[in-house]
Amino acid sequence: MHILEQIQNSFANFIKTKFNLPHDTQLPINLELNIDRPRAQFGDLNSNIAMLLAKQLKQNPQAIAQLIIIEYQAPNEIEKIEFVAPGFINITLKKSVFVKLLNEINQQKASFFKPSNLKSRKYLIEFVSANPTGPMHLGHGRGAIIGDVLGNVLKFNGHLVTKEFYINDAGNQINKLGLSLKIRCQQALGINIELPEAAYHGEYLRELAHGCIADYGPTILEKPDSFFAHYGKEKLLDAIKHTLLDYGVKFDIWFSEKSLHESQAITQALAQLKLNNYTYEKDQATWFKSTEFGDDKDRVVCKSDGELTYVAADIAYLKNKVDRGAEHLVMILGQDHHSYATRLQGLKQALGLTNLPLDIIIYQLVSMQASGEAVRMSKRAGNIVTLLGVIETVGKDVARFFYLNRKADSQLEFNLDLALTKTEENPVYYIQYALVRIRSILRKAQTLTPEIKFDLTNTESITEYISEPEYLVLKKIIALKDILAAIESTQHTHLLAYYSLELAKLFHAYYGQHKVLDPEQPELSSARLLVLEQLENTLELTLKLMGLDTPESM
Repeated sequence: MHILEQIQNSFANFIKTKFNLPHDTQLPINLELNIDRPRAQFGDLNSNIAMLLAKQLKQNPQAIAQLIIIEYQAPNEIEKIEFVAPGFINITLKKSVFVKLLNEINQQKASFFKPSNLKSRKYLIEFVSANPTGPMHLGHGRGAIIGDVLGNVLKFNGHLVTKEFYINDAGNQINKLGLSLKIRCQQALGINIELPEAAYHGEYLRELAHGCIADYGPTILEKPDSFFAHYGKEKLLDAIKHTLLDYGVKFDIWFSEKSLHESQAITQALAQLKLNNYTYEKDQATWFKSTEFGDDKDRVVCKSDGELTYVAADIAYLKNKVDRGAEHLVMILGQDHHSYATRLQGLKQALGLTNLPLDIIIYQLVSMQASGEAVRMSKRAGNIVTLLGVIETVGKDVARFFYLNRKADSQLEFNLDLALTKTEENPVYYIQYALVRIRSILRKAQTLTPEIKFDLTNTESITEYISEPEYLVLKKIIALKDILAAIESTQHTHLLAYYSLELAKLFHAYYGQHKVLDPEQPELSSARLLVLEQLENTLELTLKLMGLDTPESM
């Protein structure tokens, strides 16, 4: 726990005691770090707790703020506390505080940004789970980056994380794939036959058919329909795996839906729902009472002919995750899965898993723009923009960042022209160039500047050489810890992209205004280099958490 967190705890404990708030109050008693120049003129920390308490206590916020300022026994690290209308409390810290923080970051490196008191949990994040009936399309890249980066952050924070891909390899879509592939093989062998409208029409099936014929020869048409379904599924699943690896996404588990059907898992899960009185029989079918949990209608789990629906598999899969030891579930789904999300929460309750956290992240549509115009896509016509095509066109790093740099519940427009730009207008180039430039400065410093070793435990030795510009950089660095905590609690992975870009902008502005290497002022140069070393480490950490490269040169 660093010194700012200690001040935060001191302030929060005072507020709870002074105003008789319960220990687990939901009222946010925060001291927010002022990390940009306009707000920094009002101090280093601010709180709006007086305005929040005013609503609760029905008192004047100014009177509450004044009472807090008078009675709060401020730690020695605080220089002054002030009130600003309508009810803000601003705190200015002694400059030695930031030297202490610089020392802590210098000693602890990446560990500085980990939670202070973490209760480690076993997370299971299921994402992408694209049907193995075609190549991954443009939209899949968004769910993939959200799940991958969220997993990276949770693992960094100290949790046990399993990244899982659910393979939809059971059901009618696989049979349809097999039929579509067989017809493409027939066409390739000269047979005059048309694809049904409901079949898969993508050009990838023509290529797959030619490969299938090359592997097995023209007698392939003698094989049963199940062969074509299995061959197509395996080849397309292999392509999905390779695309994800090119995208920098590695899964710990590839879970087969078919395995649930081949075991007793579904039967046992349905038996448990029946025991809990959440199923009923109607029209010779078995129904799940989904409307009791907010769904728009009850759902069939077993048809009148005995065929199990995908809902039945979902029940078994949910139970299977818990049986494997998962303590916190996360699922990342496309925007057309809102009712599915409601159903999953209902299934969790129906299975008696009321204490199991289940976070469902719904991400919105992705579109692509090139040369100022929208790129048209039609899956039925086989005219789709593949994720692999995006990666091959703009590169892994650019693809990942552009997909990440937008809040999940907002639509994302992938600007291909900007993605292909190799200038500072491209945010990926801009961030990576900041890291490269810092590393270049640090290398040059080894040959140009006499090395000055500061004793950071003796704050007076360096305080005079660090001023407001360096404090702003340090504040921004320190803020990463709160960013990572916020991503864990909200699953808002875009915050990491925003932060890394803001950090790069801060560095470029700082470097443009201040001479870091000055042989005539070795003490000042050495102090600034200490700050840049921590900036380098922080930028490198954020890039790694986003799954982006950390180049030495560009």
